[in-house]
Amino acid sequence: MTDDVRNIVLGVMAAGISAALGWLARTYLWKRKLRRKQAFFGLPDNSESLLVVNRGASGPDLAVMRYDVFALLELAALIKDCNAHAQVLPHDAARQGFGERTEFCVGGPASNRRMAAHLSSLLPGVRVNVDAEPSPDRGAFQVGTERYRVEVGTTEYALLGRLTVDQSNGARPVFLFCGQTAITNQAATRYLARNQERLTRKYGDSTFVLLLKVVNSGAYGPDVVELVADVTREAKTPLPASAAPRNSHRAS
Repeated sequence: MTDDVRNIVLGVMAAGISAALGWLARTYLWKRKLRRKQAFFGLPDNSESLLVVNRGASGPDLAVMRYDVFALLELAALIKDCNAHAQVLPHDAARQGFGERTEFCVGGPASNRRMAAHLSSLLPGVRVNVDAEPSPDRGAFQVGTERYRVEVGTTEYALLGRLTVDQSNGARPVFLFCGQTAITNQAATRYLARNQERLTRKYGDSTFVLLLKVVNSGAYGPDVVELVADVTREAKTPLPASAAPRNSHRAS
């Protein structure tokens, strides 16, 4: 074998080894990223999850509002990325405890009975005005001593939560997407999809509750979302029976 042939063979072998090592490294990093994502959502391979949505008022069949359908599509993509499966149930048909399956609950307590139960049980520091009569506080959030009023199409708020309870051991969380309007439900799911890696780095598999502000949804839809605050402590601290909000936040 001449020196030229030997150099060519050695070059090909080196290139092959480098390509194999690169492939192994990329595969390792991809799998590590997937495992972190699966741990954050509580969705190991082939696991089952639950999507809980509003039931439309038009009849007995399951009918979901357009923006809530978009929210479900956002969540379905996340679930598929984790190699997991989802079952869609209306809010009044979802009867299970915590820790059996990861749950994604979409919609405010006025139209989602299970969301109302979750807020009462898991976030006693949150109150949502569900009065049917028109008033400035209709649909407003109270988180601790702060009140956040809705101005439809201009300034709307949503709560995004990842919650666990003792019996779930943190492995099967409940995700809450509680918006003041249907479009804010989608905005919360989109925020989670876009910021999942950052949230994973910050919170890991622990509980958090974020207050989000959706800006000018009439023009920008669910895309312009600002993080107002991490309100985990306030949301999990029970309010006194006579607690009244100290401040009100309106659109400027």
